[in-house]
Amino acid sequence: MSPPRILHLTDTHLFASTRKVLRGVVTQHSLDRVLERAQRHGWPPDAILLTGDLVHDESRAGYERLRERFAAFGLPVYCIAGNHDDPGIMREVLDAPPMQCAGSATLGNWCIVLLETHVPGEDGGTLSPDTLQRLDSTLTAQASHHALLCMHHHPVAVGSAWLDGLAISNRDALFGVINRHANVRALLWGHVHQAFDEQTADLRLLATPSTCVQFKPNCSRFRSDSLPPGCRWLTLHDDGRIGTEVQWADA
Repeated sequence: MSPPRILHLTDTHLFASTRKVLRGVVTQHSLDRVLERAQRHGWPPDAILLTGDLVHDESRAGYERLRERFAAFGLPVYCIAGNHDDPGIMREVLDAPPMQCAGSATLGNWCIVLLETHVPGEDGGTLSPDTLQRLDSTLTAQASHHALLCMHHHPVAVGSAWLDGLAISNRDALFGVINRHANVRALLWGHVHQAFDEQTADLRLLATPSTCVQFKPNCSRFRSDSLPPGCRWLTLHDDGRIGTEVQWADA
């Protein structure tokens, strides 16, 4: 049996209008380009993961169009809110099969944990005490599974001063929970609009580019990058290894 594969898409920044532009990019068009490339190279995944900033203007119409687009694939779609989302509207529209907001899911020998970091009115994120408690309980209950923890905000510094001030505010509490469990293999996030891939002694740390505009890495102040829209494929092996590659949209 082949190991499960996930298509990770993040920071779609859709609007009620399909023609709305964000930093020079028509976000609906750029998402379509990413999906078209994915459907030609690597399709189908076993599940799709959407990690926040899904609808930039927090419009119900934007979430409804996103649901229509992704539910049509007939695949599990796991969703997390970002700082530009409205979690209430997002749950009302998206939290019904085949889509799921927050919680956890199993794929093969893996447990996928969806961690909410949204803080109303803030660009940075945090993990509430309830979220950390649910994470601890889930990792205990799923001790026989490898765990992939997914979130919107980054839990480690990525090397850009302006971005690293908008990370998870209580990362020590997160790693305190992780350090109690031997089954956590990787952390995966969006928010930073750039690719990131580091391996610590025990954890793989991964960020995925946006499906629209990218941020230039290693900058003290904001700068847009010239890279195209992108996504990430992940292959979850039975022994706990993760095979992964970033896939860029065609020009």
